[in-house]
Amino acid sequence: MFHMKDKIKLASDLGPAIKAARTQLGLKAIHIARDSGRSRNVLHRLERGEDVEVSSLFDILRAMNLCIRLESCGLPTMEEMAARFGGDDA
Repeated sequence: MFHMKDKIKLASDLGPAIKAARTQLGLKAIHIARDSGRSRNVLHRLERGEDVEVSSLFDILRAMNLCIRLESCGLPTMEEMAARFGGDDA
């Protein structure tokens, strides 16, 4: 489960985190699309972790009253390492 303070370190984690935040905030996709000036299709592609334009990402975040903060991520925890590489046999 995503928490608003979780650090996102992989591009594949960004979309699901945005969807989780939207759900937790009780925001409807149609309203985010309208307020961001983007289509619901763009929002849903973003939430699935697919590529969208950076400007679309920021428009959607702004419509959700969210922003991105850049900070040092430090070393991964053992749990993060296990989640990322635990299934690899190589």
